[in-house]
Amino acid sequence: MDRRRYLIVMTLLGGALLLLAAACLLLGSVKIPARSVIDILMGHGSENRAWEIIVLQSRLPMIATAALAGAALSVSGLLLQTTFNNPLAGPSILGVSTGAGLGVAIIMLATGGTVGSMFGQTVGSYVATLLGALAGAGVVLAVLIGMSAIVKSSTMLLIVGILVSYLASSVISLLNSQATEEGIHNYVAWGFGTFSGVSVEQMPVYAAIIVLALMGAALMVKPLNALLLGTRYAENLGVNTHRTRNLLLLITGVLTAVVTAFCGPIGFVGLVVPHIARLTLNTSNHTRLLPATMLCGAVTALLCSLLSVVGQHGIIPINAITPIIGVPIILYIIVNRRKIQYFN
Repeated sequence: MDRRRYLIVMTLLGGALLLLAAACLLLGSVKIPARSVIDILMGHGSENRAWEIIVLQSRLPMIATAALAGAALSVSGLLLQTTFNNPLAGPSILGVSTGAGLGVAIIMLATGGTVGSMFGQTVGSYVATLLGALAGAGVVLAVLIGMSAIVKSSTMLLIVGILVSYLASSVISLLNSQATEEGIHNYVAWGFGTFSGVSVEQMPVYAAIIVLALMGAALMVKPLNALLLGTRYAENLGVNTHRTRNLLLLITGVLTAVVTAFCGPIGFVGLVVPHIARLTLNTSNHTRLLPATMLCGAVTALLCSLLSVVGQHGIIPINAITPIIGVPIILYIIVNRRKIQYFN
């Protein structure tokens, strides 16, 4: 029955992913006939050159960006929830996203873009932004690793993450107060969150890092399942819990930093999607939960992306949509926490 349920859920998620991808190709601020979209995808071109540019250089990269970002953030949330044995852990809650945002803020606001010039005009900007996000997320994760050796309570560690997030936000505010008007405008626009910021030229770097990190997460399935039994049981099974935790946090930091650098600080996805996957599958076995979380995250991000472009008043920021989906689910989790077995 569990296998049948898993196959049904994965099939439905796969179908939803394809339908949403098709909808994102067909719908947008510019109306393009479905037949023209198909011709462009088949390589036959179109009588309207602008349509080709929109489909191939805007909508297709946006679909790939959203799907990869959703999978990355969702897996990050799952890894953090298992690592800290806390269903309310997530990249944004523990301050990882804010740390990555601080790194981006330093690049955008404090240096005035001079760091990016060291890498060349073409790729300098996004390489510098990516390195800044990785450094910021790494600092926060280092603090969490250090505090986890001192603070044994997962609830207290969650509070530490929130405090670190507030501290990073405070530094960002100080940087904003000293930055130029153009720098503030660029940072605020980045902070709204968008899946349309990754160009065709940037896509190989973006996709390669995320795919490699997701593969690394998939290789950690057995240690993740062992951690569900508790630290002592995991160590008795031969799992080096200290090294495992550090590897999981490293993977989480890379996934969160890459998405934050390219798409902005996307909230709620990493916190909510693992819960949706668990409740749908009714299991905490990461052999099935991890791929389902990836697929569910991609579907959720594509849904948010579709909602952001449907309308007549321009693109809606992603972070204006994710709380609408995420808050009701989190409230349900909090109210029914005693009835839901997450870590068993």
